[in-house]
Amino acid sequence: MPMNFLRRIEDASFPLAIHEEADIQCAAVLAAAELIEANLPEPDDVSGHRGVILRITPKGRAELSRSREAQR
Repeated sequence: MPMNFLRRIEDASFPLAIHEEADIQCAAVLAAAELIEANLPEPDDVSGHRGVILRITPKGRAELSRSREAQR
């Protein structure tokens, strides 16, 4: 789930290297929604499968805050 992944990396130190395919897929969804900035492999890239999350954007931080408020 991309939002669970976003919560998981919320307090990480950036840039953050990611290697797991599931994490890369979540990061791709979050990047498309402009919630993070990342350098990710192309979908057809089978070499290495490594991505780097550069930061959580202000839009991503706002979404995290909204999701916390909704859980209260």
